[in-house]
Amino acid sequence: MHQGRPKPDLIIFDCDGVLVDSELLSCRCLSEVLAEFGFALSEAQALELFLGRSTKAIEQHYHDLGQTVPDGFLPRLKSRVLQTFAASLEPIPGVGAVVSDLTVPFCVASSSDIDRVSLSLDVTGLKPLFDDRIYTAQMVKRGKPAPDLFLHAAEKMRIPPARTLVIEDSVSGLQAGKAAGMTVWGFVGGGHYSTRDGQAILSAAGADRVFERMSDFWKDV
Repeated sequence: MHQGRPKPDLIIFDCDGVLVDSELLSCRCLSEVLAEFGFALSEAQALELFLGRSTKAIEQHYHDLGQTVPDGFLPRLKSRVLQTFAASLEPIPGVGAVVSDLTVPFCVASSSDIDRVSLSLDVTGLKPLFDDRIYTAQMVKRGKPAPDLFLHAAEKMRIPPARTLVIEDSVSGLQAGKAAGMTVWGFVGGGHYSTRDGQAILSAAGADRVFERMSDFWKDV
């Protein structure tokens, strides 16, 4: 990697915004479903507050505001997201070729639940590349930005954190990877960065490298 560092022994990919271009779709679903339950939240606000976070973070956000998300909210949101993804989700351009060419072990570690990750990879044709090497926030006590999920994935893959590279698109994910003692590259090629300066956002958060095209995965490394 940078400055003559050896290439990693494990690569952990986030899913949303890294493997699949899902963030704008999911934020739109969140905004629409919240509106159904009487909560006003724009797509832009959803992106700012919950990019890279689990649904627990949504509940915690409103709890901190003294509000309670109704019981039917999460099932409704899950249903809307899965329906939308099945109809409209696309892979990040070039990611299939990058993953197919890897010569080191790799896996997925996502804040989304296992059903959503599995559907995302199925719909975009990426599932066979990852098989059962999928780890989600459901498997650990604390989601991103805590390091638990990445440490869990590295343990399951039997690779030390210091020899692991994480590919992330969110500040919370980047913070999680750094807290785990891993090298973290920020990816800003998803649609949610079309109107935001992802390079500045993820660099400021401590990314070891920021890149925009999957075709440049190993460029200048």
